[in-house]
Amino acid sequence: MYSNIHMPKGFKCAGISAGIKAGGVKDMALVLSESPATAAGVFTTNQVCAAPVKVCREHLAHGAARAIVMNSGIANACTGADGMVAARDMAAEAARLLGCEPQEIFVCSTGKIGPQLPLDKIVPGIGTLVEAADAEKVQETAEAMMTTDTRPKVSVAEVDIADTAIKIVGFAKGAGMIEPNMATMLSYITTDAAVEQHALQSALKKAVDSSFNRISIDGDQSTNDTVLALANGAVKNKPLSEDSTEWNVFFQALKKVCFELAMMIVHDGEGADKFVTINVNGAESDADAELAARAVANSMLNKTAWAGTYPDWGRIMDSIGYSKAQVVEEQVDIFYDDTQAVSGGCQSGVPQEELIKVVSQTDFAININLHLGVGEATVYTCNCTEEYVRINY
Repeated sequence: MYSNIHMPKGFKCAGISAGIKAGGVKDMALVLSESPATAAGVFTTNQVCAAPVKVCREHLAHGAARAIVMNSGIANACTGADGMVAARDMAAEAARLLGCEPQEIFVCSTGKIGPQLPLDKIVPGIGTLVEAADAEKVQETAEAMMTTDTRPKVSVAEVDIADTAIKIVGFAKGAGMIEPNMATMLSYITTDAAVEQHALQSALKKAVDSSFNRISIDGDQSTNDTVLALANGAVKNKPLSEDSTEWNVFFQALKKVCFELAMMIVHDGEGADKFVTINVNGAESDADAELAARAVANSMLNKTAWAGTYPDWGRIMDSIGYSKAQVVEEQVDIFYDDTQAVSGGCQSGVPQEELIKVVSQTDFAININLHLGVGEATVYTCNCTEEYVRINY
């Protein structure tokens, strides 16, 4: 799928089976910059967070990085002091092999919460990753990141800045326990552009807010969510800042990569077979619009109704009503795509068959107008089928 994609200049990657998962499935990945790269990161806001998240936050203060090393299968979350030691050991081993400081290594884990990491498999796995790293190993790297994902996720953007070709390649994993801020997801964004650290951090946060923080599969926030960006400056451009003339060109490319990866996550939602866009406008504020949209997107009653091709607009009215957004019942209009189901808080009179046609599609939108102001927001979600239960019981 991604065998024809190469990493940006100065980057290598690899994905291998280290034996963490049974059956020879790939379960460790590496993203490596040949020179120190400017680093930025955004992490879960869950008060219970995994050891690798804690270590990454510490290492981000260093401002530069050489590599990201990760494992799938075990989350290294709720593992106490031993888990912190294991996360630091991962960083130390990678640093030893690359000849850099441990603070220049980010570590990530994803999978089951509770078990300790098998360092007897992970430590030699890091060595294998370093030896295998190559600019062409994009497919293998994306596969190694997967847990309940059904397919790897990669996005690419290429732009010219000051007559210099700049490339961005992003990886992501995630299919369940998905709800901002952020999800049981990992994402690594690499670019050969030179970018000032403060500007990269600001750009990544804004890009995440409009992508990964606008998706929901099951409303469950995770312990391990991590988005990292590395910019190594291999193309030798003048370092970009938010004051640069062509800053917006780079920023829009970064947003594109993050947004495409986020949409891939929703389309790959555990047990999902419908992609649903929730648009709310006419709210008193953007914040209110977001509250209402998230309530609709996270409602299991709505998700199961969509799974059953049941256009139950009453559940949507209910969810915006408890959302904490300002709502005046008599002013609410609701559309399934362009078909109006609710007018002034009451059923519109449109035949049920017309609404069923919309909900029977694999991709549709719920458009809600609160008629109270100019606030608007969009959240991307999916339905919830019996298969979601089978995956998670």
